Amino acid sequence: MEDWKIKVSVLWLFAEVAGLASVMLMFMEQDVLVELVEEGTIAGMQMSSDFLLLGAVLLLVPLIMAFLSLTLKDRINRWLNIIVGIVFIVLIPIGTGFGLIPTAYLPSMIVIAIVEIVALALIVWYAWKSKQKA
Repeated sequence: MEDWKIKVSVLWLFAEVAGLASVMLMFMEQDVLVELVEEGTIAGMQMSSDFLLLGAVLLLVPLIMAFLSLTLKDRINRWLNIIVGIVFIVLIPIGTGFGLIPTAYLPSMIVIAIVEIVALALIVWYAWKSKQKA
């Protein structure tokens, strides 16, 4: 198996764990769980089934990408990793910077978001760089 595929797969798992750590830290913030239990909201956003479905999809994509990175043929693998990596790079600042996450959570979440963006940028880089070897 090619070295870049293993690196990309591990980076997808790394990004997933960082994302889960971010969620865990958010729940440790004061009054977040109280708000969720009493009002069914987090940061004023209603936890609807559609919102939870979106969250589930966003949590599953990196896991699926970790598997696909090891199993797909090179050409589709490269492009899928580049496209999905860029989409996630764009989504992270939107989630942390434009009001989806309240400012009280930002210090810890910004650190994790930066680490996630670096991991995703490395995914895109390794996928792009591997194209030049073929």
